[in-house]
This record gives sequence, structure tokens and C-alpha cells, in this order.
Amino acid sequence: MAAAARGLVVVVAAYGARALRGGCCRRLRAAPGRALSVGATQQGGGVGLAEALLQDKLRQHQQSREGGDGKGSSSDEQQEKKQKENTAYAKKMVLRIAGLMGAGSGIAVIYIFGSNSVDEQGAKIPDEFDNDPVVVQQLRRTYKYFKDYRQMIIEPTSPKLLPDPLKEPYYQPPYTLVIELTDVLLHPEWSLVTGWRFKKRPGIDSLFQQLAPLYEIVIFTSETGMTAFPLIDSVDPHGFISYRLFRDATRYMDGHHVKDISCLNRDPAKVVVVDCKKEAFRLQPFNGMALKKWDGSSDDRMLFDLAAFLKTIALSGVEDVRTVLENYSMEDDPLEAFKRRQSQLEQVRAPISRLLPPQKAGGSVESVLRALTDGMMFVPQQRLPVTRSGPLCADAAQTEQSLV
Repeated sequence: MAAAARGLVVVVAAYGARALRGGCCRRLRAAPGRALSVGATQQGGGVGLAEALLQDKLRQHQQSREGGDGKGSSSDEQQEKKQKENTAYAKKMVLRIAGLMGAGSGIAVIYIFGSNSVDEQGAKIPDEFDNDPVVVQQLRRTYKYFKDYRQMIIEPTSPKLLPDPLKEPYYQPPYTLVIELTDVLLHPEWSLVTGWRFKKRPGIDSLFQQLAPLYEIVIFTSETGMTAFPLIDSVDPHGFISYRLFRDATRYMDGHHVKDISCLNRDPAKVVVVDCKKEAFRLQPFNGMALKKWDGSSDDRMLFDLAAFLKTIALSGVEDVRTVLENYSMEDDPLEAFKRRQSQLEQVRAPISRLLPPQKAGGSVESVLRALTDGMMFVPQQRLPVTRSGPLCADAAQTEQSLV
């Protein structure tokens, strides 16, 4: 009986295998969710057993795959979470280290700059903060140090930049010329071969020679002393320049180095400032003359015209140069306006000189006439006389009236 049962099982298994190779798989794909029992009898016992085994294998495979996907997504989330935690920790550590370094630097600064100054023997020099608590002393000294340092940068080094004028028997020129170095007297140029070089403007020697007897020449530049000092030596080998002032003597305002005339220890009515930037004399705008920035051209004649203009002011004995410079400040090119007025006055002077008696030519009458017409170059443009035909007395009367 047992042997017969074992033989039946073998036959059923073989028959189920053949059925499985045929169409059993198609039925499983068509209805994969249908539950098959081991004892199903619709297609026979062997077929039902094989289908049950196959269905069980497919279900296990699907469950294992879904379980693998879940584990993968879970591991990704855990890795991302761990990365965020590491980033947050790193930020906290950086902030802590920066805070510690900042606190340490602040303490070091307060300790260094808040301590008493010492003399040559190393002994502490008493100051006005000695009676305060130790911490307050350190803080107040540090604040005072940085306040004084800022003041040193912004304010001139001294409220009295030039020494007192010379007394007799020494000669003190009646006027003071304050002139910029860069882009007025020199032009910086750079090349790969030579590096930085400074080109000398045509007319420097003539300017100094003509004005040295009449003006106290002061080079006042926004360059540092280390840069400008050797340059001044090169442009003034004969020593016409009286004084030299550098960037530390300027007043720093709104990003500009301003030259404060009130600190020069000279009468402002006798001071002329020549620069290529109007911001340089913004505190005393009517003491300055702004020239066009020199581009390095060798055909430039600006310094020759400037020498003629300043020489005319000095020889005319102008009491207050601010009245003259205020008049010319309305012009786009002051020196060009000066030459234009000079030409107009020559047109006035020429017919009058021709009508003078021969014996008077070059005498006192012509000298007075020349002095009058020279002074007319410093009156406003609208008051200049207009040359017209007529008697000599009419032109002379108009000339005198324009000077009143």
C-alpha cells in the first residue's frame, strides 16, 4: 500500500511538471492574485500542487524585492539626516572658534593699547586714567588711542604747517603760491620696460624763475613724503621751492585730501592755490585755481600762461587775491580767459599809445596807462571797455570809469 502511494506521488509530480511547462504559467499571469489550495481539483491534484508551489515562490520573490526597496530608501534617509547633523555641528564649531578668536583678539588689543606708556627706562608714565578701575583704565586708554589715530589721519599734522614769515633784514615775498605736484608739474607714466616714471611738464623752470622773487613757493601734494620728496628734488635743482607739504598735512574729507589754507600760517588774502582738482581747496574755494589735468603732452604751454597770470597779479599789487580768483572761477579755463582779456586790453592800449606825443612815449603817461589797463584784467568780464573809433578822451574816460 505504501509503495503504491509513493508511485502515485511520483506520477502526479511528473504530470504537474509537464503541465507547468505548458499553459499553467499563462493562467498564473492572467490571475496572479487568485488563491490556489493544495487540494484544488479543477485541473487535477497534480496541477493544483504545482501552481501552489509556483505562486508561493512568486509571492516570496515579490516580498523580498519590496523589502529591499524599503531598506534602501530608509538607508538613504538615514545618510541624509546624518549629513545634515554633521553640517550643523561643523557650523557650530566654526562659530565657536571664531567667537573665541574674536574675544581673544579683543582682549589682546585692550591689553596692548590700554596699558600705560613707558619711558626710556621702562617705567610707566602716569596719565589721567590712573585713578579708574583697572578694566576701565584699559578701555578708556584703548578708546583714546584709536580716537587720536583717526584724528591724525583726518586732521593735518599741525594747526600751523609753515613757520612764521621772515622778518627784516631777510626777504619775505609778498604772496604765497601753493601748488600741487602730480598732474600739475609732473605726469606719472608706467610701462613694462621702465615701470613708473614721472614726466616733467614744459615750463617748470620758467615758472619758478619768474615767480620766486614774488611768491613764496610751497609744494603741497596729496602724495606721501616718501614718494614726493625725491621728485621735488629733481624738479627744483636750484632751490626755488621754499617749503614742502605732503599728504599728512591735508585734511581728509569725503574721500578727498583737502588743503586747508587756514593752517598755513599765512594771510589768506595773499595765498594762491593751484591744483587740478577743485576738491583740493573746497574749504577756501576763492583761494584756488583749478587747471586742466596734464596728460603728458610735450606741446603743453599751461605753465607759461600760469606764470604770466600770477606775475601780473603780483606786479599789480592786488590786496586780496580772492577777489581776482573769484572772478576767474566762473570761467571754464581761467588762463584762457586771462589771455583773452589781455588781448582785448592790448586793443584798447594800442590806439591810445599811438596818439601820445613822441616825447611822452615810454614816459610817465604811458606807464600810468599801462598800469590802468593791467588792472582791468582783474575786473569782471562784463565791465571791460569796448574799443571803438572816437576821440582819445572818450576812450580814456571809459577806461577810468570801468576801474571805479
